[in-house]
Amino acid sequence: MNSSRTLSPAGSDAPSSEEAKPGFRTKTIATRITPEELAEVEAAAERDGKSLAEWLRELVLNSARQCPADSVELLLSEVAATRYMLLTLFHATAEARRDGVDLLPETVLKIRDTADRRKLQTARKMLEEFFAQGDPEANQTGGRP
Repeated sequence: MNSSRTLSPAGSDAPSSEEAKPGFRTKTIATRITPEELAEVEAAAERDGKSLAEWLRELVLNSARQCPADSVELLLSEVAATRYMLLTLFHATAEARRDGVDLLPETVLKIRDTADRRKLQTARKMLEEFFAQGDPEANQTGGRP
């Protein structure tokens, strides 16, 4: 999947993007894969009970929209957000007490919004680092001796 390009179907009467009706799919994306890769992709689509086109479209759009790829990524992103919020709230509360002021509701909302914005990126980074370790023993102990 080294190169890809966006194409209009050859010889089709599909309208250009300016003329297309909203919600109608008029563009295609092409890429080259080996026969073995095609077999893997077709098997994955069949396993999910979807056509190849439907499976690929969903995968591409989910990735483009930054949706979690699976339940593990979703759960890890929520754990990362919760961890960020707790640590940040503890720190902000300690600073507010030190300064003799109350923690403002706007501050809490800002912390929540920041956690939501960064949770998926944080989860993906954690998973990448975990799998990049490569050592089977490190993966079993979470990278700790």
